[in-house]
Amino acid sequence: SKSSSIMMASIGEFDPLNTRVPATKIECVFSFLHASFLASTPPLSLPVVVLYLQAVGTKEWREFGRTEVIDNTRNPDFVRKFVLDFFFEEKQNLRFDVYNVDSRSCNISKHDFLGQTFCTLGEIIGSTGGRLERTLSGIPGKKCGVIILTAEELSNCRDIATMQLCANKLDKKDFFGKSDPFLVFYRSNEDGTFTICHKTEVIKNTLNPVWQSFTIPVRALCNGDYDRTVKVDVYDWDRDGSHDFIGEFTTSYRELSRGQNQFNVYEVRHNMEMACYFIPPSSYKDLPTSLHYMSPYQMNAYAMALKAVGEIIQDYDSDKLFPAYGFGAKLPPDGKISHAFPLNGDNDNPNCVGIEGVLETYFQSLRAVQLYGPTNFAPVINKVANCAAEITDGSQYFVLLMITDGVISDMVQTKEAVVNAASLPLSIIIVGVGPAEFDAMEELDGDEVRVSSRGRLAERDIVQFVPFRDYIDRSGNQVLSMARLAKDVLAEIPDQLLSFMKSRGIEPRPALSSSPLPQLHRHI
Repeated sequence: SKSSSIMMASIGEFDPLNTRVPATKIECVFSFLHASFLASTPPLSLPVVVLYLQAVGTKEWREFGRTEVIDNTRNPDFVRKFVLDFFFEEKQNLRFDVYNVDSRSCNISKHDFLGQTFCTLGEIIGSTGGRLERTLSGIPGKKCGVIILTAEELSNCRDIATMQLCANKLDKKDFFGKSDPFLVFYRSNEDGTFTICHKTEVIKNTLNPVWQSFTIPVRALCNGDYDRTVKVDVYDWDRDGSHDFIGEFTTSYRELSRGQNQFNVYEVRHNMEMACYFIPPSSYKDLPTSLHYMSPYQMNAYAMALKAVGEIIQDYDSDKLFPAYGFGAKLPPDGKISHAFPLNGDNDNPNCVGIEGVLETYFQSLRAVQLYGPTNFAPVINKVANCAAEITDGSQYFVLLMITDGVISDMVQTKEAVVNAASLPLSIIIVGVGPAEFDAMEELDGDEVRVSSRGRLAERDIVQFVPFRDYIDRSGNQVLSMARLAKDVLAEIPDQLLSFMKSRGIEPRPALSSSPLPQLHRHI
């Protein structure tokens, strides 16, 4: 399950007393709109801004990311954005350090410090239009300038746009030679301002440039509003950062999309021709950064975890038919959200043939559904528990394998589901993939403290959790990674099976050829 944006009317209109807000967590894009430095800044600066987040418990400042470096300017407009989760009930402290890059060192302390400021994410979101201006400080006796910070809620649009641009007969701005043109794209904001969202490369010494094609998420271009204005400025690059303005034009995503397989032409003092080619609507699972990304060269983390555990445990299932479910997605054709849907789309028969069948169905499902949050565990656990409750005579034992990258959104309900399931012939394996913190999963594991709900302790420990990142082989050997993972997650299953049988006084059947062994079922 992949967490997604939760929609609000507008970040600029956010009101903590507004009962229309459906949840406390939203996904917002956070950007540095502009920074302005005073005369104390070196004439040919290469500024970069570093964002730090403060840990809640330790109060330690941890680097979250850096902007790109802007060449030779005291007033940079940064393109790089940061995506943060906003929690209304939490104080999320942010720190912004500005440096002048003066070497190739990745160690930020090796560069010249220009100033810093502190604020909370709530301050930015709560400011008018989601735009906060702060004075930089940190150098005694010097004025360090100001920085403007903006935040906007991300739409749930997953479209990706790929476009290529060219221009004809641009103005000649250089005394010697021709122009060195580049383009800057701006997304319009609700308050009438513009936020930079993309820069092309510079094409040297030409009045008829052809820029390289580039890909940009549509929500970065217009936040999913197809009719929102997109402004494009054309500049002639200068080494000292004083780029000459050539012209501009405005358009929209809807207008650009009409140019598929043909040219859209815009007037920029002279003609500029733009050719736009669009990738069909998709989800970020199609991007290489997604944990669900289907690379032609190697399995993603979900597939590796599924295959590692499944290939071992399937040997104990007699019919090799495995029900497979997904949790956290919008389903076609009406976009209904489900937290327990059959991956093959068949509610009457969710079975897949063998572990290879499960993998194939998983990949097919990724193409059919839109991943969506929140991440609820209880529906799937209850579904499998209902199956296990029908057969408690020891002839069958169920194993639920859950693979997830998100935090648990329904922890109270999940705890209750685990406590209820602990009296059934069922074990639960949870594999956490990705870089997230998995504190809630550790709590469910119950090795140290037995899971409880409403004052009831789980009858026995039935949950085993492992983070997949702990098993990734440094040499990139997937086979070794999968073997290590399978060994650890399956280590507790025999004892959990025996603990259930003993608690019910179920004795092993005589080893007769006519008496089948207990069948081990696996639900994924």
